[in-house]
Amino acid sequence: MRILIVFCHPYEQSFNAALFECARKSLSEASHELRTIDLYREGFDPVMQRSEWLNYFGDAEKNIDAVRDHVDAVRWAEGLVLVYPTWIYGPPSMLKGWIERVWLPGVAFDAPEGPNQRLVGRLRNIRFFVAITTGGSPRWWTWFLFNPGFNALLRGHKPLFHRNCRMEWLQLYDMDHQPTEARTRFLRKVEKRLKTL
Repeated sequence: MRILIVFCHPYEQSFNAALFECARKSLSEASHELRTIDLYREGFDPVMQRSEWLNYFGDAEKNIDAVRDHVDAVRWAEGLVLVYPTWIYGPPSMLKGWIERVWLPGVAFDAPEGPNQRLVGRLRNIRFFVAITTGGSPRWWTWFLFNPGFNALLRGHKPLFHRNCRMEWLQLYDMDHQPTEARTRFLRKVEKRLKTL
């Protein structure tokens, strides 16, 4: 399959960087065709400008042209893997801004035509979606808050993808208190899951 991996972490020696390398290696060894985007190393601008907002629905092609390489990568992919830390119950602003600026009308969705209707997904090429993340909060607290990252990325975005899209959530909770052995086990879990997709 054609798989796009999007990595978002400012420190190239972080545990998230190890997860990114694990994902890249595991999927490559499983004979998938890969493309990768490293948002921080690329210097991606996550800020939607005033002109982009004014064009958002009226002239979407101008916005698409501004991030054409990223749009082309998302349209090319059959699988999408995000690797990032969870900060304040959600993805870093860099990744959130990438989604806002790249998953545009006409690319990821069509806007509802009337009240009380939901958007119509356009990323039907995406047949599996995987979020690989770490978080500082313990599992019990994250789920006590209904895991907002899980709900936004997996439940909220599923309607954009193929109707039979397989969704995977892989999170290492309580990250700052995990010993080396637990981190190693999580890396093995990620490797095993990705090799069997």
